[in-house]
Amino acid sequence: MKSMIRMLTATAAVLAALGTAPASAQNKPHIGVAIPAATHGWAGGVVYWANRTKDELEKQYPGLKVTVKTAGSAAEQANQVQDLQTASKIDTLVILPFESAPLTQPVAQVKAKGVYVVVVDRGLTDAKAQDAYVAGDNPGFGKVAGEYMAKALGGKGDIVILRGIPTVIDNQRVDAFNAVIKANPGMKVLDAKHGNWNRDDAFKVMQDYLTRFKNIDAVWASDDDMAVGVQKAIEQAKRTDVKLVLGGAGSKDYIKKVMDGDKIVTADVTYSPKMIADAMNQTAAARVKGEKMPATTIIPSVLITKDNAAKFYEPKSPF
Repeated sequence: MKSMIRMLTATAAVLAALGTAPASAQNKPHIGVAIPAATHGWAGGVVYWANRTKDELEKQYPGLKVTVKTAGSAAEQANQVQDLQTASKIDTLVILPFESAPLTQPVAQVKAKGVYVVVVDRGLTDAKAQDAYVAGDNPGFGKVAGEYMAKALGGKGDIVILRGIPTVIDNQRVDAFNAVIKANPGMKVLDAKHGNWNRDDAFKVMQDYLTRFKNIDAVWASDDDMAVGVQKAIEQAKRTDVKLVLGGAGSKDYIKKVMDGDKIVTADVTYSPKMIADAMNQTAAARVKGEKMPATTIIPSVLITKDNAAKFYEPKSPF
């Protein structure tokens, strides 16, 4: 009987060890972080938070390694994703895609090779290419902006839209914004063009709008960087018809404008680049424990007005 008990005990110990092996194997993961280069302010904030969080995580979890790569184009990022898997030997990928469609297949390929994939912000065109998704509330971003603009204009007026880079999230934002506008028959969208979340591109788009349209009541720039280009074009054209310019993402400069009571910038909508840090922290915690992350984590978008702007203002932030 004692011999049988010893055998059962030994067997249980072996099974227990086998049962914990997968978790133990993940105690020292190598996380690759692929993000766009600082081509505009928001992306600069992403780069800042990614590098800061890399250092914090490597101190918090001894043995964990984080490799951060920045790309200036979708093609460059696709190559980096492949290199992270083949050369750097990552077992985990956290990626904020430069663009959705061109990155879907490269990400799917590394996932098929056993890499755990967390997509941030700009969703891929095929959700099967990812294990988890972390993002701001993009439909909410557009909805909050649309509701504020409709209220500010009293449900009447001619507006123009500046879209971001062609991505799933841009579609979600614009669709939600347009749904609000359609519910206000007195409001009309004159045009919507891509400003690529870039000041210079937005400046050119707004110049075109100002040339073609004699009256514009409001501009949904949909991004604080694009709002800078929009306002520059308005000032150069000496136009006084524009009553409201609404950006988004909560840059410190535009939050300060709201705080100071700017006549044309009276609100903003949150969409912080710090979400890359949130995603990296969640990923590291899960992988160290050998656990799966929730399939989707959404960070709400909040309207910033003069009443609550001080709560969101971070003067030391790069964005």
